[in-house]
Amino acid sequence: MEIADRRVLAGWAAECAERVLLLYEVRAPGDLRAREAIAETRGFAEGGPRTKGIRTAAWGALKAAREVGDAVGMAAARAAGYAAGTPYIHDLVSPHQVKHVQGPAVQMALAEELAAGGDSAVGDAAIRWAVELAPAGVRDLVVELPRATFGKSRVGVLSRLLDEGLRGISR
Repeated sequence: MEIADRRVLAGWAAECAERVLLLYEVRAPGDLRAREAIAETRGFAEGGPRTKGIRTAAWGALKAAREVGDAVGMAAARAAGYAAGTPYIHDLVSPHQVKHVQGPAVQMALAEELAAGGDSAVGDAAIRWAVELAPAGVRDLVVELPRATFGKSRVGVLSRLLDEGLRGISR
């Protein structure tokens, strides 16, 4: 995976995470860790270097997810943390990498679904939004990776829907 691929992926991931940022911030007023992770991700996507600051922001957002004490806030903060991890995705061609690529969008969809009282139609719609938003570079990246196996949990279902959408597989 080239640096240009990581930048395209990071831009998409930041958009996904930003969509649910307020869901985190209303649950953790004054906690800027998720916002900082998204800002660091955007900076990289827009041409900035891969820095320790991005990685630190990613870990900060993931720590915020563990500390928020709310499933919606947790998913929203994870979306930000996973987005900030995209500049560091490995070059390995494995099904596991698909889950890293998809993490920000899946957690965004989960946050929206949980905020809507667990309405799966809301999560499904968020996945469709992420697929439509995904630039060709993200789709190409996913197609180059082997298909992952997804569990039967809601996260697994959302991941499968996203994977199929990005690969152009219709059901």
